[in-house]
Amino acid sequence: MPKKNYTFIDLFAGAGGLSEGFIRAGFEPIAHIEMNKEACDTLRTRSCYHYLRKHNQLDVYYNYLKGDISQDMLYSCVPAEVIESVINVEISDDTIAYSFQQIKKLSGKQKVDLIIGGPPCQAYSLLGRHNKKMEDDPRTLLYLQYGKFLKEFKPKGFVFENVPGLLSAKKGEHFKNLQDYFGQLGYKVYFKMLDASDYGVLQVRKRLIIVGWKKKNDYGYPDFQKKVTPFVVNDILDDLPILKAGDAKAVAKYTKPVNDYLQESDIRTVEEPFVTQNISRPVNVNDASIYAYALNMWNKKHQRLKYTDLPMALRSQKNEKSFLDRFKVVDGEGKAHTLVAHLAKDGHYYIHPNKKYCRSISVREAARMQSFPDNFYFEGSRSAMFKQIGNAVPPLMAKSIAESINKLLWQI
Repeated sequence: MPKKNYTFIDLFAGAGGLSEGFIRAGFEPIAHIEMNKEACDTLRTRSCYHYLRKHNQLDVYYNYLKGDISQDMLYSCVPAEVIESVINVEISDDTIAYSFQQIKKLSGKQKVDLIIGGPPCQAYSLLGRHNKKMEDDPRTLLYLQYGKFLKEFKPKGFVFENVPGLLSAKKGEHFKNLQDYFGQLGYKVYFKMLDASDYGVLQVRKRLIIVGWKKKNDYGYPDFQKKVTPFVVNDILDDLPILKAGDAKAVAKYTKPVNDYLQESDIRTVEEPFVTQNISRPVNVNDASIYAYALNMWNKKHQRLKYTDLPMALRSQKNEKSFLDRFKVVDGEGKAHTLVAHLAKDGHYYIHPNKKYCRSISVREAARMQSFPDNFYFEGSRSAMFKQIGNAVPPLMAKSIAESINKLLWQI
């Protein structure tokens, strides 16, 4: 019998990093639900890519990336349900009936085999705890909304992604409640802390991956196959065009042939005609001097800059007691440190390792560090792009998760 493509819906989908991995592993998306408009536009554009690729019409997609056709023209080249599969709503009691209705309309007679996704995680992060009382933050209870989708569609299993802080939030109470609630819905819950760098991603990124199975089909925690890679961040930077601070190259030619890592990870294929969105933010004179100082310390001594290490003439911040590592160079000879959505506000924490550039990483460089393929196009402003990238699950990690899930589903 031919293999079936198992279906999924993606909740709190963001730009679709988790979904991208599942699609690459052979899963078929029914719907993505996301509240952010720019992220929804990104999801729609990516849905067009997958449809056009399947139907050997990628020239249409590349014409859009080059600016030769409008977004409306791109959308007109795919069936309406491709665009409608992205549902732009905030998941809440007020919208859940509408979301159910739309998913059922899209799925037709297809069953939802899997639910994936992770609610916004800022409330569980250490930074989030400083900014707002956790018990007053409605995001801490979004797992209840997730559970309503499990109750309605009764999938074989689910994958729930979040930050490590979920385990310790409110002394573990939130996570215990999550386990109990999903258990009441008929699912056996398993969890582990995974690091994206163990799955081919050139970034140290620890995430809590929760997997649940219908109790009658309990397969425990999947054996996600690790992939040790000898490559480093510089291997994903050296074929990109030279870019100074403030430069923006919407479409550009590669400067070198594709290397082994880029090809093996599917970040860049040999057929890729050009690279897009190599966009960097400008840097003022004072910050440029700080970047140079940080680069000198890192490249010569392998030491991280503390704000208090700076000469007084370069210090412009009053806070000299906390966040002293606010200027940080990406390790070009190793793996990048964790990318976060704060990239949307400034790039001080992600200084490009090449001292000749003296700038923070570009949109495309950040996307590559998250293992997004070069043909993945982010919609919205530069800040919106950085936010989507920082919030995403690395597609390469997601693919490893999805492949193991797929194997287990075939035992059901």
